[in-house]
Amino acid sequence: MSALILALISGAVVGIALGALGGGGSVLAVPALIYLLGFTPAAATTASLIIVTATSLTALYAHARTGNVRWRAGALFAAAGLLPAAAAGAAASRLPQPVLTATFAAIAALAAVKMLRPSQASTGQTPVVQPAKAAGTGAGLGALTGLLGVGGGFLAVPALVTVLAFEMQAAVGTSLLVISANSMASLATRGATTAGIDWAVVGPFTGTAILGVRDGKRLAAKVTGTLLQRTFAVVLLAVAAFMLIDGLT
Repeated sequence: MSALILALISGAVVGIALGALGGGGSVLAVPALIYLLGFTPAAATTASLIIVTATSLTALYAHARTGNVRWRAGALFAAAGLLPAAAAGAAASRLPQPVLTATFAAIAALAAVKMLRPSQASTGQTPVVQPAKAAGTGAGLGALTGLLGVGGGFLAVPALVTVLAFEMQAAVGTSLLVISANSMASLATRGATTAGIDWAVVGPFTGTAILGVRDGKRLAAKVTGTLLQRTFAVVLLAVAAFMLIDGLT
């Protein structure tokens, strides 16, 4: 199968994930770029940030139109994570790639396990945002975004659900604001690594990812938040297991 077709298919899957789940774009994009399209880990993390930045902004617009974005909480998360994301992005180039890959897989697995655990029941009311807790969590997410080259949605969604007691739909929409901000901050420190990006692959990948957002948004409107949460967790566990096994063999 040609690289172009693989890029188109992978982009559609990433777009659906971001549109439906508010995350999972980078955690799916990075393995696809490495294992299907032959990118090096360094190039894959940079390319995934480009793809996810464009796609998450599209998804954010769609979710904002339906009122699923909690702007205050999202702004706190995003603002707290900007400097950590930039600093960690600069430090990431000095770490061995196997360490980054193992850390990526471990964090994805931990996030999945947290999502599978029972969370506080939502009352249907807008939860009270605790600024210190939101800022602290956002700073941690920003650091991981910069270090691992991911948008952070696969961690932001569990954090919003379990730390701030958001219902799943609001967590999905709000996470997209965090993803967009963190990805742009991390990209700002990776300017030199964009020179070797294969735009003939990244361009189509990004295009179908953006188109997939609409389908993902429609999917999110048709299924329950619990099902979305469990689906998200299963996908994360599968990706984490694959990357760990590949790294050990």
